[in-house]
This record gives sequence, structure tokens and C-alpha cells, in this order.
Amino acid sequence: MKFSEIPYVRPDIDEIKTKSAELTDKITNADCAAQQIAAYDEADKIFNTFNTMSSVCYIRHTVNTNDKFYEGENEFFDESSPIISECSQNISKAILQSKFRTQLEEHYGRLLFTKIEIAVRSFSPEIIELMQEENKTASQYQKLYASAMVEWDGKKIPLPMLGPYKESPDRSVRKKAAQVTAEFFDAHREELDGLYDRLIKLRNAQARKLGYKNYIQLGYDRLGRNCYGQEEIKAFREQIARDLVPVVCKIKENQRRRIGVDKITIYDDTFSFPDGNAKPEGTSDEILAAGREMYHALSPETSEFIDFMFDNELFDVLSKEGKAPGGYCTEIPDYKAPFIFSNFNGTSGDVDVLTHEAGHAFAAYRAFKQGYISDYISPTIEACEVHSMSMEFLTEDYHDKFFGANTHKYSLAHCEDAINFIPYGCMVDEFQHMMYENEDLTPRQRNEIWLELEKKYRPYLDFDNLPFYSRGATWQRQLHIYLYPLYYIDYCMAQTVAFQFWIASMHDKSDAWARYLKFVDMAGTKPFDELVRAAGLKVPYEQGCIKAVADEISDWIDRADKK
Repeated sequence: MKFSEIPYVRPDIDEIKTKSAELTDKITNADCAAQQIAAYDEADKIFNTFNTMSSVCYIRHTVNTNDKFYEGENEFFDESSPIISECSQNISKAILQSKFRTQLEEHYGRLLFTKIEIAVRSFSPEIIELMQEENKTASQYQKLYASAMVEWDGKKIPLPMLGPYKESPDRSVRKKAAQVTAEFFDAHREELDGLYDRLIKLRNAQARKLGYKNYIQLGYDRLGRNCYGQEEIKAFREQIARDLVPVVCKIKENQRRRIGVDKITIYDDTFSFPDGNAKPEGTSDEILAAGREMYHALSPETSEFIDFMFDNELFDVLSKEGKAPGGYCTEIPDYKAPFIFSNFNGTSGDVDVLTHEAGHAFAAYRAFKQGYISDYISPTIEACEVHSMSMEFLTEDYHDKFFGANTHKYSLAHCEDAINFIPYGCMVDEFQHMMYENEDLTPRQRNEIWLELEKKYRPYLDFDNLPFYSRGATWQRQLHIYLYPLYYIDYCMAQTVAFQFWIASMHDKSDAWARYLKFVDMAGTKPFDELVRAAGLKVPYEQGCIKAVADEISDWIDRADKK
């Protein structure tokens, strides 16, 4: 069914509560494992329908945050989602207490129970009001960001539309675009500081009510992390600072030389070539059509997938007033459909959407075809990001469909951007850990910590004394810090795995694709470390992984740069 034809019906919360209570009783009083399996599967369908309507609402709300109907429905889900979480937890608790646990594990697999155990300890009815308030506060940030209209050349444009100007060959234009961006955030400085302070305290309050020291471990549990913890992440960040930051500094020095500047400033950071970055050729519709051609050529599996996406209108990619910033891929469970949301702005990022977000969508499409229960449709987030980041590189033979004669420029800049991102992502992660460990910091202290982390992870970057950037408030542009706490290091670990898939494809493309497809088709049936090892790759936080990847990618960049 086409997305525009999907009917939206507000879920009946009382009906869901009643039905889930009945199913909880059935599980508790069951005479055999088969009865519990039937009840659990029925509950899964009920929650899938709730999540379907939630996704439809979220998509239509983010496509147009000025739509009053879906703004109201979004508020309804902010309020009701924690209530449904309580219903789901009651089902989970009943399953965990089953006297038929052995048979259930044989049917569903042991990992399901690991996931349930994590979910149960990370929720309690006593934190519902705090969760509702957190949802409202996060929505306020998103609405504020979505409202960003800036003055450019005498007219008002949405903030994401500054993207092409930030990549202009004219350095003064890039600087002006950076200044205009900063003006929006400076104008809302107190509001942004206040929203984040409130989110930190709301999340820490939830954690303490559940018996955690602070939000950090609760955040890990809510992300479903089931095979590593804070020590592994800390070790990973240390590898990045030790083994990758020096490589990135060398890459940035090459970039500085290429573009002919005395230093890399905040407005030079994403500018790669003196005559301008590679831009996709053609209109937005032509770029989408080229994406369809690419996936037809890549494999039979992706050909089937992309036709499904186009035939069912499962894209909204054009930037417009009132549209939420950023990009995402989400799922519509009852229709077994993914959906891609983005803001095309005429830069190479438009193509990245057709590889990155389509990687997510391809994995979801394949998982739905496998017929997994909802708990197994998606793996943990870092594995999901492997799906998308790997697709960015595994499609490289077809990037000329978008960039023509400038394909080599795109390939080099894309690789450099990917490796340059990893230290930045670690900086975002370490910053968040410090914020939740020290919730009473003032806005100024938070900014000072960010500036210290800049020196650790991006020592090459100069802020040119520009307001907003030089006071250390750049983190407020990062949606994840407000909306998706502690979900950012996942990108960094995923990128190291994606690089390994790419390196494998340089040696044997068909073998690399088969390994990638195996990784994708396991969906959420295994934890992250087992998924990676099953594909014959190294887990990112293993000692030595980062240096091995960094050396190979650095050599490729050196060869490409010389061309």
C-alpha cells in the first residue's frame, strides 16, 4: 500500500491495556508452553499495530511540523507510549517467570530473554510521568530546530538549505553560512540550554528511581546493548584518540593543502577541493531515479527492494518550510515497510541518503521477509548502522550515476568524511557521559568541557573566534544529544565494521556482498559481537582493530589523493 493511502487511527489505549492484561493472565496461568507462545505472539501483534500508528504519526508530523492535527497526535504518543511500555513490561515479566522457560527458549531463542531482561530492568510504572515529560521536552527541541528559518540573500530559507553554501568554493560564503547558522542558535541560547538541562535531570531522575547511579547504564539498557558495557566503550574511545586521531590530522593537513588555506576553520571542515565539492548532477527526481537504477544493478535483492520502496511512495526527501531537520529511516510494522525521511539540499549528502538510509531500509525489508517476531526485526543500533554505512561503500561502483566526471572527488571526500567522523562521534559520546555524571554543570561549564574535548579529538580545527562555535556550544546542533541520548558511539563502531566490509570488497566483491547479506539477514537474532564475527570481521572495541582499519583506509586515501 502506498504511504499516502495508509489510514491513521488513533490507538485505543484503554482497549490495549485491557487486552494486554488478559494476555498477561493467559501467560501466567498457561498449562503449557504452546499457550504462552500463542499469547505472546498475539501481544506482539497488538504492540505492532500501536507502533504502526505511532510511526505513521511521527512521519507525517516530521514532514510538516506545522500540521496541527499530527502535532496533537504526536503529543498523544508522547503521553501514551510510556503507558504502552508498562503493558509490554507486564507481558515480559510474565514470560520471564514462565515454568516452561526451556521450551520457550527453544522456540524463540535465548537472546529474546536477554532482551526482555534488559527491558524489564529499564522500566517501571513509577517513572511514567518523568518519561512523558522527557518526551515533551525532546519534542520542544525538535520543534524549535524545525522552526529554524534564516535570512539569506534577502529571503527566508530553512536552515538545512544552507548546506550548499557551506560547501561553496568562496571561503567568504562558507564563513557567512556558518555565521548565519550560529545566529539562530545564539538567538535561542537560553532556551537550548534550558531544554538540555531539563533533559539531563529528567533522565537522571528516571535512572535513580530504577536503582541506577545515573542515566548512563539506563541509557545503555534502553539501547538494548547486550554484549558490551561502559568499559568497552571507553577502551574503544581510547583507541580512537591514540590510533585514529593522528591519521585524521594527517588527512586534514592534506585537505588544508588541497584547498589552499592557512588553517582548517569550522567553515572549511567539510570543504574538500579548491574548485568545490562534488555535487550530484540533475534534479532531485533524477537523483532518485539514478538511485533506483543503482539498486537494480547492484543485486537481485536490492532490485526487488528498491521497486517496493518506489512503488509504495516510501520516501519524503525534499526540504521545505516546517519540515523537521535531519534524516531517518523508520518502520511501519503492519505493512512490513520501511520509510525514508530526509532533507535534500543539493549536496553530496543527498546521495548519502540513498545509500545510508536505504541501507537501513533494505535491512528492515529483508527482516520483514524473514517473518521474524518484532523483537528480532532489528539488531541493536550499532549493528543497524553497519547496515547503512556499509551500503554507502558497497554501492561505490555505481556512484558515477550521480557524479559523472566528479565521481573520484566524491569517493575521496566520502571516505575522508567517514574516517574524520569517528573522532567527532567519540567526542559526542564522551561529552554525554560527562554530562550525565555531572548534572549540575552550568551552561558555561558544559561548553568548556566541549572545547576541551575538541582539543582531544579535533585538534586541527580552528573556530576563527566566531561566536557560538568558539564559546563551545556547537554540540547544540547535534540532534542526538537532545533526542537520542548515548546513541552516537554506535555510528563510530559501525563505521569501523563498514570499513572492513569495504576492504573485503576491494579483494572480492561477490564474497563481500554475500557476507554483508548474511549479516543483514541475521537481523536481530544475534548480539552485535556475534553478528560481526559471523561475517568474518573484527569487533571494533577489540584491541588492535582500530589501528588495522586506520592503516588500510589511510593507505587508500593516500593513493586516491595523489590522483
